[in-house]
Amino acid sequence: MKDLLYAIVEGLVEDTSAIKITEDAPDEEGVILFHLSVAADDMGRVIGKQGRIAKAIRTIMRSGAAKSDLKVAVEID
Repeated sequence: MKDLLYAIVEGLVEDTSAIKITEDAPDEEGVILFHLSVAADDMGRVIGKQGRIAKAIRTIMRSGAAKSDLKVAVEID
């Protein structure tokens, strides 16, 4: 799942060396939380107008996780 998130974000940002993804252990509901961090200049590209790109990233991650019977959440820091 971490590779999928990286592949999505890599295509959006200019500074790929600033991409940092950390993964938390599943909580009591079984949700794995991914923390995404990018360069300040690329933050707008990842979030998008009115958060549309961020919402799309979360949707893709949830559907990819559903195939493996996992639950994920993405937080953009």
